Amino acid sequence: MKLCRYNDDRLGVVIDGNVHDITPVQDEIVASSRRAMHGDPVIAVLPQWRQRMEDMARRSGRVPISQVRFLSPVARPSKVMAAPVNYRKHIAEMQNRKDINIKFLPNIGDAGIFLKANSSVVGPSEGIPIRFPERITEHEAEVVLIIGKAGSDITRERALDHVCGYCLGLDMTVRGSEDRSFRKSMDGYSVVGPWMVTADEIDDPDQLPFMLSVNGNVRQNSNTNDLIFDIRKLITFASQFYTLYPGDILYTGTPEGVGGVKAGDTILMRSEPLGEMTVDVRAHRIES
Repeated sequence: MKLCRYNDDRLGVVIDGNVHDITPVQDEIVASSRRAMHGDPVIAVLPQWRQRMEDMARRSGRVPISQVRFLSPVARPSKVMAAPVNYRKHIAEMQNRKDINIKFLPNIGDAGIFLKANSSVVGPSEGIPIRFPERITEHEAEVVLIIGKAGSDITRERALDHVCGYCLGLDMTVRGSEDRSFRKSMDGYSVVGPWMVTADEIDDPDQLPFMLSVNGNVRQNSNTNDLIFDIRKLITFASQFYTLYPGDILYTGTPEGVGGVKAGDTILMRSEPLGEMTVDVRAHRIES
């Protein structure tokens, strides 16, 4: 199943290029959830509600995906985690960079998984606002996994049991001397979407191709089979430090080819199993 959030916080199922509205299911789940719960209520009960969601989707009206605005498929992650230096060629390109001055630990086990602010999470329709046009802001294309079942100290053998689904992700970063999480947590700097593909539709998460282009020029083109810490190891690693909750987002790392973007650019990210999203880069607007 391809589950999406769109327009004004509506919930939908994507079938054959159309979005089928199942918002009444979301409303019922949210109304019955505990305010103090950890994580996203819809993701938490997806196994129990999935059949009802699919039944409603078959009966509901449909809208072409070209006519909706996709939001993040997760409304309430308890945390957004990201794996640094998880592709060897990306490590090499960053070690060879002369235009930026950053503290760089080339071993993911030493660098650890870092956190991004939940408020930085957006869907592809919301765009990426550039706050510091005088500084380098770069794209990092990644496959993102979404936790479906809570767990801590998860074993490798049980790791995939805790995954709800997968989607595309952009881990945006402004280069500088500040702490990494600080520079990567600005509004719009964690793009996820366009929808979540449930885990049962992915035969092997360590064999997912993905690519990114800017203004039609391909910059990143890789596959999760090049990950240093594969999907299972990432889940195990993260769960040694955190309890993972339903709806938690985990960026799995970016390959070589990261590059700068500016207001007016258009980023396209695509993966045959996960879909395609177009994201506009724009200037930051000062809110009154």
